[in-house]
Amino acid sequence: MTLYINPMWRSSRRRIFDEIMRDRDEDYGSKLSFPMDVRADSDSFTIKALLPGVKAEDLDIQIVNETVSIAGELKVNREDGANYLLTERPSGQFQRILTLPAQLDQEKVEAHLEDGVLTLHIPKAEEAKSRIIKVKSK
Repeated sequence: MTLYINPMWRSSRRRIFDEIMRDRDEDYGSKLSFPMDVRADSDSFTIKALLPGVKAEDLDIQIVNETVSIAGELKVNREDGANYLLTERPSGQFQRILTLPAQLDQEKVEAHLEDGVLTLHIPKAEEAKSRIIKVKSK
């Protein structure tokens, strides 16, 4: 039996390893992300985002037409000069932009942050709400 070594496989494996190592050396502050759920109802959307450790005053929420932008900063206080063996808690700025499938009523948005969960209730604009049109017959 003859075993052939494919140099393409070896180079792709090396490329993957190089990408992993390069990511370890980068600053993760700009790569912060957070999970969210988006629910659509007939007349509104509800967004729930997991933002543990973020304070309400560190959040910036903007709504334009059908686009929702959630931005903020996660601040972690570490003692200067301390001998940390491990630092995994992320810190820095984050942003997430969503485009929803309908125009939004930015005047009636409600936002609450409780126990690290941001809840946005965003009504659809009147022109985006579905209407039932009754057909009359003669």
